[in-house]
Amino acid sequence: MGHLAVVTGGTRGIGRAICEALKDDGFTVVASYAGNEEKARVFTDETGIPAYRFDVSDHEATLAACDGIAEEVGPIDVVVNNAGITRDGTLLKMSYEEWDEVMRTNLGGCFNMAKACFPGMKDRKWGRIINIGSINGQAGQYGQVNYAAAKSGIHGFTKALAQEGARYGITVNAIAPGYIDTEMVAAVPEAVLEKIVAKIPVGRLGQASEIARGVAFLASEQGGFVTGSTLSINGGQHMY
Repeated sequence: MGHLAVVTGGTRGIGRAICEALKDDGFTVVASYAGNEEKARVFTDETGIPAYRFDVSDHEATLAACDGIAEEVGPIDVVVNNAGITRDGTLLKMSYEEWDEVMRTNLGGCFNMAKACFPGMKDRKWGRIINIGSINGQAGQYGQVNYAAAKSGIHGFTKALAQEGARYGITVNAIAPGYIDTEMVAAVPEAVLEKIVAKIPVGRLGQASEIARGVAFLASEQGGFVTGSTLSINGGQHMY
């Protein structure tokens, strides 16, 4: 049995691709999800990967869930902070609740998962924390002050925690995806999507599997000398 990896928001889209790639590489994998029971059941039936329901924005619930996973499956050696939400709108139209919900889930979830799992990694002298940021956290995006701020915060969080973890054999890195061919992007109107693709030098959307391979490398033994880094996988749209 390989190292145990927990992938938040792991039952759909990029998260599912990450789960499958890590399983293919010999990791024992657990996914988390927030609420869609049907999607979670389908995911587990098709992949054989168990899915645990908890809200990463809830500090105490996250600590309890990680304790439960450790007891039932094993010590958590790899955390992939993939869970994220959008509540888009310009600042003038955005409510405090829309700001706060995105910050608590997208950025707070990274803190909560790290808080739950970092001590065990420290004791075992090995760990991997991989945070999924965004091109919009690097470049900004109109109508996403909450999302862009949270994702930008992830990049700073990654660099700071990497400095704390290095002495204990814990690497902390981020991946900043560009526009990936997922359900969320598929919902964008065709005319808007065409404009997005026109700005991507390679001329296409990315695939979830391409993000997953980056995660798999950072989670591997071969990724042990990489820490505090952000890997941008965006087809050249933003060269940062």
